[in-house]
Amino acid sequence: MADMFISQIVTVTVPVADQERALAFYTEVLGFEVRTDNPFPMGRWLTVAPKGVASTLLLASWFPGMAPIGGLVLASPDLDALAARLGEHGVAFEGPADQPWGRQLLFQDPFGNGFVVSQA
Repeated sequence: MADMFISQIVTVTVPVADQERALAFYTEVLGFEVRTDNPFPMGRWLTVAPKGVASTLLLASWFPGMAPIGGLVLASPDLDALAARLGEHGVAFEGPADQPWGRQLLFQDPFGNGFVVSQA
């Protein structure tokens, strides 16, 4: 058995053009909580995550040339409720749809970052 050199994913950097707008989307639409919001030489060190989840998303505005990320996979216990919530906030999405590997929904944040949400 190989040695384990990495024990967890702590933070994923999500490029955003406007941290305030991103903060509103992730907290008000997706229901994430703020984990850190501290001054940083290039803006704010602003992290969010679903309640009770250790890994965070860093909403970083200091990478203007960074392309949006895609394929970050999240989980939801109720994809229909999530779809309704996204629709209420004018967020375009695909699904929920049954796939051979399970049920999923796709959406993008206001900055073009793409997410896959699997039924948990």
